[in-house]
Amino acid sequence: MFTIDTHTHIIPKHLPDFARKFGYGEFITLDHHSSGKAWMMQGNKRFREILENCWDPQVRIQEMAQHQADQQVICTIPVMFSYWAQAEHALEVSQFLNDDIASTVQLYPDKFIGLATVPLQDTSMAVKELERCMANGFRGVQIGSNVNNLNLHEPQFDEFFAACEALGAAILVHPWQMMGQEHMSRYWLPWLVGMPAEISRAICSMIFGGVFEKYKNLRVCFAHGGGSFLPTISRIEHGWDCRPDLVAIDNPVNPKDYLGKFWVDSHVCDHKMLQYIIDLVGADKVVQGSDYPFPLGEAVPGELVRSAPLAAETKETIMGTAAKSWLGL
Repeated sequence: MFTIDTHTHIIPKHLPDFARKFGYGEFITLDHHSSGKAWMMQGNKRFREILENCWDPQVRIQEMAQHQADQQVICTIPVMFSYWAQAEHALEVSQFLNDDIASTVQLYPDKFIGLATVPLQDTSMAVKELERCMANGFRGVQIGSNVNNLNLHEPQFDEFFAACEALGAAILVHPWQMMGQEHMSRYWLPWLVGMPAEISRAICSMIFGGVFEKYKNLRVCFAHGGGSFLPTISRIEHGWDCRPDLVAIDNPVNPKDYLGKFWVDSHVCDHKMLQYIIDLVGADKVVQGSDYPFPLGEAVPGELVRSAPLAAETKETIMGTAAKSWLGL
């Protein structure tokens, strides 16, 4: 079946030393310490070791063939967002990353679909970079679940969401800068606990803040199966119902009314959970997403859906058709 992996990350093989250029910050650099391997360095600290499939499109294409993936949606690694930096510097980082993605897509247009990154700490700059990328063949943009601890419903982001709607840009919301991570550094808890909570934070903020009411044609996909939002939707609805004075102050619409109005990816690690999210949002709002090429991603991209006890038509929808709808293809 035709397969689009909607959630994969890529980075240029060589990064400028932005910290030295700008004179501050822990911008990521790459230490290619051995053949096909590199440390992502955050200042003097090792952030993550990556392999050549993170930067080499030919290696990716070989692995895509092994994984039966026809196309990948490629976007940067969230640590590269650089929302914390001065806006003009984050713009320069974004442009460097986006130009690399654009080159990859142009070299292999039948294999890769690009999502941009933009400096959301300055909405006007973000909109201009989004416009540039959309004019250059990108299908949308990846954003973080918060921007320097500002939730996505804040009025300063209205101009950005309006631009996404007007340009037909698909949005992938990815967890990053997990709330409370400084209090749970052991056991990889920011990734295991914080990331699911971050996505629920983003969805709730956009619902309760009225983003989906203001921009009814937004095409938004939330990573990791929507995180902890869907498993706790009934609690969220109960809170909306029992304390509207706290929850429904900006949008009176029941949060369950938004089920089926946004997409989530399939990376939920479990057949029962996959069926649960299908039951809640519909198969046409679930897209194959693996978080390739990282260890916490799907070990064999696409295997969860392919091996699930689902009808062939449902699998075809998740593996390809739903992604085309989200991406506007």
